[in-house]
Amino acid sequence: MIHYKTAEDIQVIKESAQILGRAHAEVAKAIKPGVKTKDLDKIADEYIKDNGGWPSFKNYHGFPTALCISVNETVVHGFPGDYELRESDIISVDCGVKYKGFHSDSAYTYPLEKVSPEVLKLLDRTYESLYLGIAQAKAGNRIGDVSFAVQNHVEQFGYGVVRELVGHGVGKDLHEDPEVPNYGKRGKGPKIVPGMVFAIEPMINMGTKNVVQEKDGWTIRTNDRKPSAHFEHMVAIFEDRTEIVTTHEYIEESYKFKWRNRSR
Repeated sequence: MIHYKTAEDIQVIKESAQILGRAHAEVAKAIKPGVKTKDLDKIADEYIKDNGGWPSFKNYHGFPTALCISVNETVVHGFPGDYELRESDIISVDCGVKYKGFHSDSAYTYPLEKVSPEVLKLLDRTYESLYLGIAQAKAGNRIGDVSFAVQNHVEQFGYGVVRELVGHGVGKDLHEDPEVPNYGKRGKGPKIVPGMVFAIEPMINMGTKNVVQEKDGWTIRTNDRKPSAHFEHMVAIFEDRTEIVTTHEYIEESYKFKWRNRSR
């Protein structure tokens, strides 16, 4: 069942997303070689709580932390811990905030400064696919139009599109209908109508689309252990427009390595 949002609901989601965006920025400032991923989690956890929110992921079906931190071949749902970042790593930071009863959810993949040009290309093209998907997320289209736009862009470069994990509706629950796959056919799937709020989140692998789940029951990594990139925004659908309600602006102001389009 799809839960449609009022203009007032969307306004609260935007407020939640502002806290989320600034929490991401605080994490971005701290990403560098030698930092433990659990220290990044502490930064986000404290910032969200200090600003009147609650980390959506913490205790969600038993997940223990505020952030999902996924490094290199880890696609999503990695646990923060004692791992120390290296200068050739990429790190996906996925975070959610619950504020005044509504969730927000976004993700960003950071390259450290000695990532290879090939991996930077993966990040660039995954980021591009997010915005191509968003361009199709408008009233009158279907979810399959979003899915096709993502898949069509990245597969031309030989990348693998993860099938097992998808975008999703967001609202009073962290995961709602509709599901938003990163693969599909134009003109298929639920019709996009005003009042929908959902997350689009390409999860794109440098190699095979196939993934495996680790024994911890959460961590998903690529089957061939090649890198994976992950970016996520939430959109709100209106009759005459689509609004991106989450923001990467604060991240890109804060992260010292200005990486986008360096692979060109």
